[in-house]
Amino acid sequence: MRHPLIIDRSQDQHFMREALALAAEGAALGEVPVGAVLVQDGVVVGRGFNCPISSHDPSAHAEMVAIRAAAQAVDNYRLPGSTLYVTLEPCSMCAGLIVHARVQRVVYGATEPKAGVVLSRGQFFAQDFLNHRVLVEGGVLAEDCGALLSAFFKARREAR
Repeated sequence: MRHPLIIDRSQDQHFMREALALAAEGAALGEVPVGAVLVQDGVVVGRGFNCPISSHDPSAHAEMVAIRAAAQAVDNYRLPGSTLYVTLEPCSMCAGLIVHARVQRVVYGATEPKAGVVLSRGQFFAQDFLNHRVLVEGGVLAEDCGALLSAFFKARREAR
């Protein structure tokens, strides 16, 4: 097993592609296309895409769904040593969850200028009051992630 702090860019792209595929599944259901996978020891233990509309659950963001699935899969509410791959910069709700779940690293694709709290609207993970530090890598397959979102919203505007 590799040390979890050794970053493999090709692995990051591989798992981000899996998250992109999940985002596309969500888009097909009319959900905002955001996908996430949670990886522990090189294995996907949780998957999710945005589904607040279809599930009638405002907390059903891709990150939330993937982390819940992972916690169930490993039978633990803590996910140390894990990496969360998500196609869009996390919001404040998801950032709080990431800290509470003890996710070690977050890799995201596109930035979210309106509600992203990793970089766009503050640096949540850098706050000194937090009792857990999260490593962050942004911009992985950002163009692909952004293009999926742009196409979704363009189609939605044209349908009106």
